[in-house]
Amino acid sequence: MKILMLNSYYDKGGAARAALRLAKALPLVGVEVDYRSVYNRHMRPWEKASYLFRVAKDRLPGALKARSKIMFSAGRPDNSTLVESINASDADIVHIHWLHGGGLSIEDIARIAKPVVWSLHDMWAFTGGCHYDQECARFVEGCGHCPLLKSRGRDDLSRDIVKRKLALASQKRDLTIIGLSRWMLRQAARSRALGDVPKVNLPNPINTNVFAPLDKRQARERLNLPLDKKLILFGAMSATDDSRKGYTQLVQALQQLDIRTTDVEVSVFGSDEPDRKPDIPMPIHYLGNIGDDRQLQAIYSAADVMVVPSLQENLSNAIMESLACGTPVVCFDIGGNGDMVEHLKTGFLASPCDPASLAEGIRWVILNKKHSELCENARNKVIEEFDEITVANRYLAFYQDRLVNNKKNVESPVAAKS
Repeated sequence: MKILMLNSYYDKGGAARAALRLAKALPLVGVEVDYRSVYNRHMRPWEKASYLFRVAKDRLPGALKARSKIMFSAGRPDNSTLVESINASDADIVHIHWLHGGGLSIEDIARIAKPVVWSLHDMWAFTGGCHYDQECARFVEGCGHCPLLKSRGRDDLSRDIVKRKLALASQKRDLTIIGLSRWMLRQAARSRALGDVPKVNLPNPINTNVFAPLDKRQARERLNLPLDKKLILFGAMSATDDSRKGYTQLVQALQQLDIRTTDVEVSVFGSDEPDRKPDIPMPIHYLGNIGDDRQLQAIYSAADVMVVPSLQENLSNAIMESLACGTPVVCFDIGGNGDMVEHLKTGFLASPCDPASLAEGIRWVILNKKHSELCENARNKVIEEFDEITVANRYLAFYQDRLVNNKKNVESPVAAKS
């Protein structure tokens, strides 16, 4: 069996890192993988120019309508050359991931002449262009009146994009959706665009040999972090710049932590030190953007608790990585967080978007007399459910089932659903 796996970027961003981990795990269970990125890691000048043109075609329609810089993708332009290359390959299944920035258009997916499975790393596949809906839920009705676009009309850009996705679902009968979290699967099932498309819940894998606990003291010495303090860790891609990541809620929680502040410090990765420091009563260590897994392993291992205050989240890489390193996680009880964090066992699920509840969770973990038991539970949770071999075997069974069902669908005049 051969899988052609495709993402816009090779290893840039959370979706790319998750896709690459799956691509590396599958050969361990006998699956051949051809992992491709639309854009080269190191672009030559003409490639960079083409890349910027494609990104503009994808992003500008939303930005112009909203008159602001927003995360909105139109699902354009076409990439016929890439589709031809995919169709000429000897892959049995095409597994697509995050293809924005002009990677593939909506129409391109319908033109792929092989069974396609689509991992949803965010909500874009079934919304009218936003990557997360900020709880508007307009995707259920097929969008229109888009608050992100500041639209007052029913037949706006968001509705046009949903119509294109409906056409894709109608034309591409061998398409299957993978919800990486149970929450994402439920949202896709509610959607107008993908409601009738076959779906399955399969998580991302993680290498639990790479992400494993290190000696806390040695990890802190390596990172020049204090040896005699409780350390609260916060980290995300563009951690302090993306409002969805909950940095504001974290600051509010730290302001009301009600712990002797001389005993606690904070470390932040995924962001450089801002010009204006947050008003919290404890020192902050900014570790910058980290791209190396071994460095991340040390960062997680150095912390006493990881806080992930995202307001909307799918299946957080940061949560999975932290738990694998034996560091309990405090997060809001939203999205796919509950797939990994078991309340009062591997961490604390705070009331959604409530800084006071988040502060309660941080206190509970830091002051817990059975902290070492929490750490052990965290590690065991990931080993049992998300280790790369365990997850790769689930994908292998899924791919085999897809091939059998697709063969039946070709032989039958009516496409079966599963």
